[in-house]
Amino acid sequence: MKAAVLGKPIAHSVSPVLHRAAYDALGLADWTYDLVECDEASLAGYISQCGPEWAGLSLTMPLKRTVLPLLDHADHLATATGGANTVVFRPEGRYGYNTDVQGIVDACAEAGVTTPGSVTIIGAGATACSALAAAAEMGAAGADVVLRDESRADGLRATAERLGLSVRLRPWEDLATADAVVPDLLISTVPAGAADDYAERLRRTHHAPAALLDVVYHPWPTPLARAAAAAGSAVASGYAMLLHQAAAQVELMTGKPAPLDAMREAGEAELRRRLAAADVS
Repeated sequence: MKAAVLGKPIAHSVSPVLHRAAYDALGLADWTYDLVECDEASLAGYISQCGPEWAGLSLTMPLKRTVLPLLDHADHLATATGGANTVVFRPEGRYGYNTDVQGIVDACAEAGVTTPGSVTIIGAGATACSALAAAAEMGAAGADVVLRDESRADGLRATAERLGLSVRLRPWEDLATADAVVPDLLISTVPAGAADDYAERLRRTHHAPAALLDVVYHPWPTPLARAAAAAGSAVASGYAMLLHQAAAQVELMTGKPAPLDAMREAGEAELRRRLAAADVS
């Protein structure tokens, strides 16, 4: 059987390492998992050529929203967040899922966070929509969302409405404000370096959230993660989110329990290799 991860850019993805480790541990010697650079314009054509030998696809930027019209069925989280990161091919059609939500919930649980009373999300993209859905899964009634451009919040508003959540939009400048409200859980969905204003605020004030999830996984730790840990926050890494969403994908595609320990070990080894290579260069 065949599977792959699609996106653009895609060379950085650790997904092949995680999925191949799972196949090895499960004894699926005839399964393959490839890395495919694919943009929005090419997605429909790529999916259309996937025959019965295909188990599924993992999708990353910028394809999570583009794929929805190409599906025959979408799970409630993909529908609610307006994006799917997983396609499973079945005889009755193409099924879409959002496993990012499960990845966030499980990563937070590993850090000891299961029922945050208050949640703040940094960012407004597809991952922020998944973070909002994850907050709902953990029992939150809503979230504050910090973003640069309120005009980009349409997807978040739609997700909140579908899930029956309240969302309060806050300006980016709040990240550097010492007296801003500090949440139980802060989820940063922005690229490395984009949340440095908040990291600097934490270094100055040590007025930190009880817990932080930073979706960046390489390089790690991020300045935000370092500052939060120094201020006493429980910190969940983007790698934990990546690992758990990949485990959910493996289970959907293979129908078998994901070998989480084998996947974790393989992914950590790959990140150490990349870090060593960067140090040498």
